[in-house]
Amino acid sequence: MSSPAYHTLDKARVSKAKRSFTTRRVAAKDMTRLKVCDWAPSPGDLMLARVEAIGQHARIELPDGRRASLFPGNEIIVCCGSRYAPDQFEAELQDGVWPTDLVAGGGLASCEISRHASKKPATRLQPLGAVCGENGKPLNVSDYALARIDKRLPIKVVLVAGTSMNAGKTASAAALVRGFSQVGYRVGAAKITGTGSGPDPWLMVDSGADTVLDFTDGGYASTFKVPAPELEAMAHNLIDHLAFEGCEVAVLEVADGLLQPETAALLASNSFRLRVFGALFTAYDAMGAVTGAEWLRTNGYRLLGLAGQMTASKLAAREAQHATDLPVYTLSELADGPTADAMLLRRDACTRAS
Repeated sequence: MSSPAYHTLDKARVSKAKRSFTTRRVAAKDMTRLKVCDWAPSPGDLMLARVEAIGQHARIELPDGRRASLFPGNEIIVCCGSRYAPDQFEAELQDGVWPTDLVAGGGLASCEISRHASKKPATRLQPLGAVCGENGKPLNVSDYALARIDKRLPIKVVLVAGTSMNAGKTASAAALVRGFSQVGYRVGAAKITGTGSGPDPWLMVDSGADTVLDFTDGGYASTFKVPAPELEAMAHNLIDHLAFEGCEVAVLEVADGLLQPETAALLASNSFRLRVFGALFTAYDAMGAVTGAEWLRTNGYRLLGLAGQMTASKLAAREAQHATDLPVYTLSELADGPTADAMLLRRDACTRAS
């Protein structure tokens, strides 16, 4: 293909560029062309960019999990997409605009709209073009998603949700993985909404999960702005892949809180709710726990208990337990095999609301 719109992208340049975690499923051998004009970025498209100025993200996570330091002049390969992170960045792709902001360390390029007051401006990028294959089409992470499994496979699904970022969801999910593993279950773990990043999946691996997946395996660098039907289909497929791999229990984590639009839409889905055996809700404080528990009950979920940052205060934990009539678990309790196993057997006060 010979055209002013394309440059050859040779293996040496691809190899030298710092590839991000979000691109991990894309085969490097397929990166052969660089479209340098007439490109309207779509969510999930791969982009080659040059680092212009270091801001909030001074490192980028590579596909193998190593966090590589960034310096002005470095070339990186990232995904285009939007981000919703109350404690970090709000960012969206804009029609016809090449994204110039690195808004996530896992490798997401977007256009910053707002950021948390504690964060620096986004690391600035100079877009160089869309990474393409031989056919000249921009490579997209959706092209490398796990194959669709059409048959629903049996597996006991435990959902971990929370009030917002940093409420204790990931730590609680990892503790549950340890607990279930200790009593002999084959455990799968998956993060089904959020922004592509490696620390959460790596923690699940380290906690003893037999199979770990996330939405990047489902074809998304970020789930912000993804239509609810697509999210449902992706979530079901990840669950089925965990079951196909022989997992008996799946621990699923959703990003951010119940007010995040895509997370809320997915959890309000009847087809998704029917896949979930029970939910563990994490919160900063008792009031957040009460509100979240009520939301989940109203939407028909069986509550297995409460956890999260509030367990740092015994008083807050007692408040939440008294107000909801739900057990409150510390991380050490969730990681205890018999305790975790008992959660799968509870059907009394935690039964779904009618």
